[in-house]
Amino acid sequence: MRILVLGYKGMLGTDLVTTLGGFHDVIGKDIEDFNISSASDCRHVIDESGADVVINAAAYTNVDGCETDEAGCFSVNADGVKNLALACRGTDIKLIHFSTDYVFDGTKGTPYTEDDACNPINTYGRSKLKGEEYLREFSDNYILLRTSWLYGDNGRNFVRAIVEKAKETGELEVVDDQTGSPTYTVDLAAAVRVLIEGDYRGIFHVTNRGTCSWYQFALKILEYKGMEDVRVVPIKTTELARRAPRPEYSGLSCRKFADATHRTMRFWQIALKDYMAA
Repeated sequence: MRILVLGYKGMLGTDLVTTLGGFHDVIGKDIEDFNISSASDCRHVIDESGADVVINAAAYTNVDGCETDEAGCFSVNADGVKNLALACRGTDIKLIHFSTDYVFDGTKGTPYTEDDACNPINTYGRSKLKGEEYLREFSDNYILLRTSWLYGDNGRNFVRAIVEKAKETGELEVVDDQTGSPTYTVDLAAAVRVLIEGDYRGIFHVTNRGTCSWYQFALKILEYKGMEDVRVVPIKTTELARRAPRPEYSGLSCRKFADATHRTMRFWQIALKDYMAA
């Protein structure tokens, strides 16, 4: 297949190109090549590519920044998805789009399924939910992937930030009242390949298996890095004075993905250990 990856220079986009490129004809486009907020740009870049599959890995991901730039956030995360869906509509092109655990409010306390009601509590989550709504309204051939807490080789992420901060200060404060599923972008990209080649459609939750708090995640990062002498202090989210509220529990159930594909995602600890070793 010919696959167009939009946002191919980002953390997820890089691994999508690497993973899919060994099996398919992959083309990458990024912010310097087109403006996702422009309907004509989206139509042109898709028509020009001759793609069978379009993967949208472009997103406005600064959660706190979204609170002060709502227009910019919605322009990318919502209107951009609408533009892509309309550009692919009426063709045989499959559109794959990524959403987030932040479309949920975090009050359920057990892993969210694809059928659970969405109720985002911050601007970023609302923009991603609007993108989901546009995708379902305007696309007749799509895969919507909700995922969470991404980290990978290319770009800044929580893992890298923890290691760097630990080296600088020897002491960390990390929130212990937010729970989710850390997800390695290499594993997510591999799951995308399975879904593409199996010709699946619809909504799927895809994360590494298991949940933890950011505090527990940080402890495991330092353990695998051999930096267990670093002092890590658990704190509450309210102590950070962040602009955007976060859901307390945003674990996602990946049972639908496992049942459909007969594949299971690795536990987050195993994926993290591989990432740290690499």
